[in-house]
Amino acid sequence: MKFYPLQFEPILKERIWGGEKLKTVLNKPITSKITGESWELSTVEGDVSVVANGEWKGKSLTTLINECPSEILGTAVHARFGKQFPLLFKYLDAREDLSIQVHPNDELAKKRHNSFGKTEMWYIMQADDDARIIVGFKEKSNANDYLEYLKNKTLLSILDDVQVQSGDVFFLETGTVHAIGAGLVVAEIQQTSDITYRLYDFDREDAQGNTRELHVDLALDAINYNKVETKKEYTKNANESNRVVDCPYFTTNFIPLDGEITVSKSGKTFTVYMCVEGTFEMEYGNSKLEYKKGDTVLIPAAMNAFILNGKASILEIYIS
Repeated sequence: MKFYPLQFEPILKERIWGGEKLKTVLNKPITSKITGESWELSTVEGDVSVVANGEWKGKSLTTLINECPSEILGTAVHARFGKQFPLLFKYLDAREDLSIQVHPNDELAKKRHNSFGKTEMWYIMQADDDARIIVGFKEKSNANDYLEYLKNKTLLSILDDVQVQSGDVFFLETGTVHAIGAGLVVAEIQQTSDITYRLYDFDREDAQGNTRELHVDLALDAINYNKVETKKEYTKNANESNRVVDCPYFTTNFIPLDGEITVSKSGKTFTVYMCVEGTFEMEYGNSKLEYKKGDTVLIPAAMNAFILNGKASILEIYIS
């Protein structure tokens, strides 16, 4: 079987806080003015990605993994996770603030939801002037204080508010209270999980006058009440894989591509490329494929040699 770079049909999600930048900035085929997310690569139940290109067009990612687990996932990833695809890749457009939320760790998520936890990272692709995010507490807190501030609708006063710009990266371990602020387009890499505990949603109502469900009690023992450092500083050496995040769940590098680089892989893990700026080509065997800003491509582990060529900013993600 000949393996090749895989792209998938975007799974588009309307959100009360969404907008139209996934179309205007990333050229996604949205039809709604409140599209908040494009799930690029997913095996979440009910939202499984389908191949958009090549011989396997129309096949689901889960089908491919079941048929060729080591060749798609990699020998090490297959040994660790079986036939589960352990990561979820998204682009987000926040026209308004997202809710203030938290994700449980692996232990709590397994116990309550039979799911992975949700460690994640954000790469800021586009930021309006004065755009910001919320990440963690300003100072060490506790459950009683948190509940008191939440009850009085003053929770924002004890949470850390950080102004951001394009190219910033934030790494959020499970338990970190957070919210993406208005005016941001974000590339998100996370564990395969859709478990979110919503703490506060600014008392927003949808078109029918309904507020969204909160999960205050569930969140109490999921929250990390300590002050956390989430921003990641990283180098940007041209035509190199610059390490940004290295955690047990994924490794992310930043590649400022300006010309050509040859890539060699071991077969132990799949690799995903997210093009966050510019355009590039991938050459493998006698074939050549082109990618642009907003594209996401899965390189099966069985593809161990190829060339990247162009002028682009690329996120390179795999499992160490």
